[in-house]
Amino acid sequence: MVGPRFNLRNISWFQIINTLILLSLAVITVYPVVYITAVSLSETSEVIQGNVTLFPKGFNLDAYAQVLTDNRVPRAYMNTIFYTALGTAINLLLTSVAAYPLARKNMFGRKFFLLAIIMTMFLNPGIIPNYLVVSELGLLDSVWALVLPNAIWTFELLILKSFYENMSESLREAAVVDGASEYRILFRIMIPLSKPALASIGLFYFMGHWNSFFIPMIYLNDANMYPLQVVLRDMLIFSDGGNNASLVDSSALAPQAMKNATIVLSMIPVLLIYPFAQKYFAKGVMLGSEKG
Repeated sequence: MVGPRFNLRNISWFQIINTLILLSLAVITVYPVVYITAVSLSETSEVIQGNVTLFPKGFNLDAYAQVLTDNRVPRAYMNTIFYTALGTAINLLLTSVAAYPLARKNMFGRKFFLLAIIMTMFLNPGIIPNYLVVSELGLLDSVWALVLPNAIWTFELLILKSFYENMSESLREAAVVDGASEYRILFRIMIPLSKPALASIGLFYFMGHWNSFFIPMIYLNDANMYPLQVVLRDMLIFSDGGNNASLVDSSALAPQAMKNATIVLSMIPVLLIYPFAQKYFAKGVMLGSEKG
C-alpha cells in the first residue's frame, strides 16, 4: 500500500508565507535564550572580547559557581520559590471560590457583581492608591503585600467562571439530591473536574509571580526579602563592579557572564514546568469538563 505523496502544488502561498513568519518568530524568540546561555558558559576572555555569538567559546562554569556561592542569589531564589508557591496557591483557591457563585445564574445580584468585576479591568486606581491601601493595612515589608493585593486576576476569574458554566447542571442537581452542601459541591465535584482549567490559569499565575519585580521593589525594604527578579534587576543596572549590588569584581569575571548565568538560573523552573502545562491550555480554556 502506497501512502500519500508530498506534492508542492497542494501548498498555497498563504501556507508558505505563514510558515516563514512563524519560523522567523521562533528564531527571534529562541535566539536570545541561546545567546544568553552561550555567554554564561563561555570563557571569560572570549566574553570580554565579544567573540560569543551563537555557540559557547570554550566551556566555563565559573559564572554559575560565583552566582551560587554568593548568598544573595540563592536566598533570592528561595524567596521567589516561596512567594510563587504561596501566591499561586492563594490565587487558585480564591479564584475557584469566587468563580463558583458567579457561574450560578440564579445568584442574587449576579449581573451587578460581574459588572463591578469587569470594570476593574479598565479602571485601575494606580500605584499610589494601591500603596496607601497596603500601607494602611500594615502589609509593607511582608510577603502578604506581594500575594494578597493580586489574589484574584479578573481575566482568569472569567475563564474559570465560563468553565464552570459549561459543566453539566445534572452533576450539581444529583449532588443536591444527595444532600451535598454548596461547599461540598465546590470542593468535591467542581474543582476536581476543573483540573485542566486550573492548570491553565495556574501557569499564568505562576508566571506572574515568578517574573514580578516591580511590586516587590515597591513594597519590600528589607534586602533579605528580595526575590530573584529584583536582585537580577540590580545586577543588570549596577554591573560595573563599583556598586554594592554587583556580585563580583568585573576584573575577575565578565559582568555579562554573571548576569546571563543568573538569567539562565531564573529560567530553569519555567522551562521545566511550561512543557507539562502546555497541553492543558486549549482544553482548559476552550472546553468544559465533559465530552460529547
